[in-house]
Amino acid sequence: MIRKIIEINEEKCNGCGLCASACHEGAIGMVNGKAKLLRDDYCDGLGNCLPVCPTGAISFVEREAAAYDEAAVQANMRAAAQEQPPLACGCPGSQARALHHTPAAQPAAGAPAVSELRQWPVQIKLVPVNAPYFDGAHLLVAADCTAYAYANFHQDFIRNRITLIGCPKLDEGDYSEKLTEIIRQNDIKSVTVVRMEVPCCGGIEHAVRTALQASGKFLPWRVVVVSTDGRILDS
Repeated sequence: MIRKIIEINEEKCNGCGLCASACHEGAIGMVNGKAKLLRDDYCDGLGNCLPVCPTGAISFVEREAAAYDEAAVQANMRAAAQEQPPLACGCPGSQARALHHTPAAQPAAGAPAVSELRQWPVQIKLVPVNAPYFDGAHLLVAADCTAYAYANFHQDFIRNRITLIGCPKLDEGDYSEKLTEIIRQNDIKSVTVVRMEVPCCGGIEHAVRTALQASGKFLPWRVVVVSTDGRILDS
């Protein structure tokens, strides 16, 4: 069939491996230090890999290609999760992992606050669709500005949740398909959306609403709106 699919310019590729990490379907791998499309049927044609490429080596083309095979992708992801191979790019900054903090029961006055973050990475475009920390998770989907605007963000929102952040104005593409698969393929217990009051921030709320509907699951969810001066306006 003729369809839209990615193409990688090997001459422009610098071998950073960011595209391989961003491709949650496993369509891209590193071969002899260069990114390579491994299987046409693993590429969904959505292009999560495009915005992370620092050299512009990835583009869309329309050509004869096997249809996207979601069942094959999921089987490959399950196998990869069991084997836990090293990252193709060797970059620890993109490796999914759980975080564990042990704050003191009664911190001394003036002691530094302890992070409540429970996993890495946190960017919606970088987080894997499947990870052990999603099992039974209460999900926080937040516009990235909210953590800067609201002073008690860690204690009030990140604590006891798995955190995903993004900016619908600056990031390319729509988050809804990625969020749909995270909700559909994992045992998510609830979703909290934290967004700024500015109109463009409505995109992150819309993406979550769309993902919940598309996932076919009925989960408790709420939206919290933060003002630009750091107040909670609605929840």
